[in-house]
Amino acid sequence: MSDIMRPIPFSNLMNWILSEYKSQGSIFGVSKLVRHDNGKALPMFKEKIESPYGPAAGPHTQLAQNLVAAYAAGSRFFELKTVQIMDGDELSKCVAKPCITAEDECYNCEWSTELYVPQAFDEYVKGWFACKLLAKELGLGDPDGFVFNMSVGYDLKGIQSEKIDKYIEGMKDASGSAVWQECMDWALNNLDKFQNVDADYVKAISPKVSNSITESTLHGCPPDEIERIATYLITEKNLNTYVKCNPTLLGYEFARKTLDGLGFDYIAFDDHHFVEDLQWADAVPMFQRLMKLTAERGLEFGVKLTNTFPVDVKAGELPSEEMYMSGRSLYPLSLSLAGKLAKEFGGKLRISYSGGADYYNIKDLFNAGIWPITMATTVLKSGGYQRFSQIGNLLMDIDYGPWAGVDPAKVEGMVTAFASDNHYQKPMKPIPSRKTDKKVPLIDCFSAPCRNGCPIEQDIPAYLMRVNAGKFEEALEIITHRNALPFITGTICSHRCQDKCMRNAYEESVYIRTQKLKAAEGGFDALLPKLKPGAPVAGKKVAVIGGGPAGMSAAYFLGRSGVDVTVFERKDSLGGIVRHVIPAFRISDEAIDNDVKLMNAMGVKVELNTEVKDVQELFGKGYTHVILATGAWEKGSAGLEYGQEMNVIEFLENAKKNPGSLNLGKHVVVIGGGNTAMDAARAAKRIPGVESVSLVYRRTKRYMPADQEELEFALEDGVEFKELLAPVGVKDGVLTCHVMELGAPDASGRRSPVDTGKVAEVPADTVITAVGEKVDTALYTANGLEVDKRGKAVVNADTLESSVKNVFVIGDGMKGPGTVVEAIADATKAARAIENFDVDTYVDKNVNPDYQKPLSRRGDLCADCKSSSEIRCLGCATVCETCTEVCPNRANVAVAVPGMRQRQIIHVDGMCNECGNCGTFCPYDSRPYKDKFTLFWSEEDFQNSENQGFLKLDGTKTRVRLDGQVKEYDVADESCGLYDPLRRLICAVYDNYSYLLK
Repeated sequence: MSDIMRPIPFSNLMNWILSEYKSQGSIFGVSKLVRHDNGKALPMFKEKIESPYGPAAGPHTQLAQNLVAAYAAGSRFFELKTVQIMDGDELSKCVAKPCITAEDECYNCEWSTELYVPQAFDEYVKGWFACKLLAKELGLGDPDGFVFNMSVGYDLKGIQSEKIDKYIEGMKDASGSAVWQECMDWALNNLDKFQNVDADYVKAISPKVSNSITESTLHGCPPDEIERIATYLITEKNLNTYVKCNPTLLGYEFARKTLDGLGFDYIAFDDHHFVEDLQWADAVPMFQRLMKLTAERGLEFGVKLTNTFPVDVKAGELPSEEMYMSGRSLYPLSLSLAGKLAKEFGGKLRISYSGGADYYNIKDLFNAGIWPITMATTVLKSGGYQRFSQIGNLLMDIDYGPWAGVDPAKVEGMVTAFASDNHYQKPMKPIPSRKTDKKVPLIDCFSAPCRNGCPIEQDIPAYLMRVNAGKFEEALEIITHRNALPFITGTICSHRCQDKCMRNAYEESVYIRTQKLKAAEGGFDALLPKLKPGAPVAGKKVAVIGGGPAGMSAAYFLGRSGVDVTVFERKDSLGGIVRHVIPAFRISDEAIDNDVKLMNAMGVKVELNTEVKDVQELFGKGYTHVILATGAWEKGSAGLEYGQEMNVIEFLENAKKNPGSLNLGKHVVVIGGGNTAMDAARAAKRIPGVESVSLVYRRTKRYMPADQEELEFALEDGVEFKELLAPVGVKDGVLTCHVMELGAPDASGRRSPVDTGKVAEVPADTVITAVGEKVDTALYTANGLEVDKRGKAVVNADTLESSVKNVFVIGDGMKGPGTVVEAIADATKAARAIENFDVDTYVDKNVNPDYQKPLSRRGDLCADCKSSSEIRCLGCATVCETCTEVCPNRANVAVAVPGMRQRQIIHVDGMCNECGNCGTFCPYDSRPYKDKFTLFWSEEDFQNSENQGFLKLDGTKTRVRLDGQVKEYDVADESCGLYDPLRRLICAVYDNYSYLLK
């Protein structure tokens, strides 16, 4: 079945490694190999490690290929996945799938290895032997420069069982095992495959795989049981021993307050684990006794910080009731516990660290004396194992002296710092879905999600490459083909493209809007003189009513297509809401003027101070088409039961034109939570005489519709957020509100406000309502347009033509308040319906001709994005392959197919346990482990899966499941009837990737 991992025989494993390295220069997809050639190493357990980091016990240490991939990326300390008496099928049935989600902080509902313990032993031995061979053959470092650390659980009886005892003894000395002999025989029989490995070297490989162990216990394990296990491992098994601790040692109040303060207040847990788990008063004397015990035997003792943190499933994150948290939300807890222990023990208690370690903190951890350091969450994210490569290079210049203790002062400094470090702060707003609304195709699944997230599907990768090369005019030419307002959108666009940017899985999105403005400012003077209207189109004359973003864009596109077009604007200048309402501190008139100049270059005629109310009158003047782009200027209301409220549009217009005319008093309240409310609040702060501005909203900031950056700007300007207040009325300078609280989360995690019955008062000399601006329904009905029950014009979704022939409705006037880029999208639809043009002129330019260049950035995080000169684009339009990076087991493989520009993805069924991680990071609304073309190793696995895929039979005969139908084909025959791209993909596997076959 597809969730059962099938271990790879050692011969196949080595054939894969050596074949892939020879043909591609990579090992299980890791192309950034880390070579430790400085001859330095850190002493540990009477062994040595060339670097102090590696994979934590978990998904990256359960199979031999995982260990090899981590080694290739520079890891030298491996905390092997935990084994326990329950294993194999029995344990697998207890693990709900998918079992991992790591979009931001990580959650999992899996624990020890899903293999049978003897299988796990074999995987660890194969991984050990393979790393020894590769170290020598490829010059990756000292063959003795890495350490395998066992992890066992969860009670003494199970650990003392014959199964686990045999495992431990075998890891201490594997020489008598069948798998050791399998590895040794293969190596000696295949010396011709190596250049730097000979028989003497192979025979000298040490079978002593591990002399250290980490004790892992379940939550609620009694302290005396924990100590008995550790004592047994030390005295009976003579092992260097770490005891894994839970963050519950910090106490419920500390954990709750810390996570709440960092914005993780939605993470749900109660105090029962804190009460049932090991207590501080028991832990300290226990650790003292165990330190003494190991010292007497010449062994090392330490603690592992920390185990994952148990929390409740509240928003369907995983198919379980409880899950285990890790990653950046665990870091503050694990680090705080490290600080507490360092202080208590004067730095003499050794700490092996795992809770949220990554590129941003690992060097500080090491310099504080906390090592070895293992990681899981960071390498579950895009870039995968190659994140280890960056860390390896970062740590090349460390001090390689023996462990000299933990520095309590340095740890305390790190603890103090995390409270203000953005890496550990949850954004105020929920992270938007990074997924597009498309399903992943079997072939050619590359995608630029930024383009899919943009309402006008701008050719973002194309212009980013040109900006990066300093080709601003060319970049602006590409931008203006789809976007008539590069200055406005380059300044205030809501940049939904950035929500979808794959860079978010690294640190933060590419600053796409900033780069657009850079192109506009850098290319404007050169491009403007070259712009001209298209060849005149006979028989079409268009009137655009409204000169805001929608109207300007429609006129631009029509003029460029050669259509005679006139804009009628009732105000004295073009720009609509952007010009007359959005504050000058957000966008300058000069930026708007530049976009007007672009429109004018297309031969557009403009009539200002002209209000048009009769569409038929325009038809009578010879216009063949009319576009209504009148915006949403009608006043909305907060529905106060009593008192006066000022409309936000009215206020912002006055604040922009004549702020001195406003007398708001000392205390201003803005009701609303959208971007317009933020503009109003910030504008009010700038009005003379105003001392305080409060923003009242019935939910918390997390649920406000405003963009994250707009919230941040408002806070920076000193706006006070009055959350969970529902306004009732204003009287005598006081706004009375009902106090609300958030109810229980629904299935999506959203929490609705519930009235508590309490009342609060907010000082309010002026109340500004920033809610629900409306469209001018009267204009539509007066001209015979059909409207819906909300008063909006009924239009054709594809063309935006109304019920009146040749009359179109676009922008805010069609659907209510929206964004500038949505207005451009509407304008594009209407303009193309009148005179079509090709929007895809520059689509091919999104692809980088150098396929490898985008791949060279994979795995590298940016230390300081805001000051970086790099654009950081991952080149997703050229190549994605994210699913291959994030799979711990390497079950998704990129295959080069002759004649195809990009590599194709094959999912290898036998290597997958359906953890679900690739589904989290795939940009499509899909799960590659279910939805990509799958290679099966056996008839049994083929039959027990519904995946579309193939099974090799004799020669080139192949059984294929496609669209629910199972047929057999001879794929060597071009006329066999199989969809040819899939046929060629299968042939490529047989011809050039035969090591994928088992």
